[in-house]
Amino acid sequence: MATSLYYWGTGRRKESVARVRVRGSGSGLFLVNGRKVEEYFPRIVWQKQALGPLEVTGLQGKVDVLVNAHGGGLTGQAGAVRLGVARALVEMNPDLRPILKRHGMLTRDPRMVERKKFGHRKARAIYQYSKR
Repeated sequence: MATSLYYWGTGRRKESVARVRVRGSGSGLFLVNGRKVEEYFPRIVWQKQALGPLEVTGLQGKVDVLVNAHGGGLTGQAGAVRLGVARALVEMNPDLRPILKRHGMLTRDPRMVERKKFGHRKARAIYQYSKR
């Protein structure tokens, strides 16, 4: 009974949120919104980021991961999936915490889009000034 238990983890990055479920014993299934990770994240960089926690801990192919990701773009979602998977793995096995911490996978990326200021074209860019 304990083997079919799901461990939850939530990851966020920019405007993206990923709710992750990890099953302790599995065949290596990794689904993001019902699609394979290779299908959902077409770029290798995104795939490596999402699969990072499993590669670092050596659990790739040993656990099933089901992800519900929404909001933002694919880069943000890949980062959110990474954090969510890492948190779920720590919940499953607290001994993995130092390994994931060493690789920086338990740290939420604090960078957000800077807001546009009034009187400016963008967050920092200012309208061109003509003296004459």
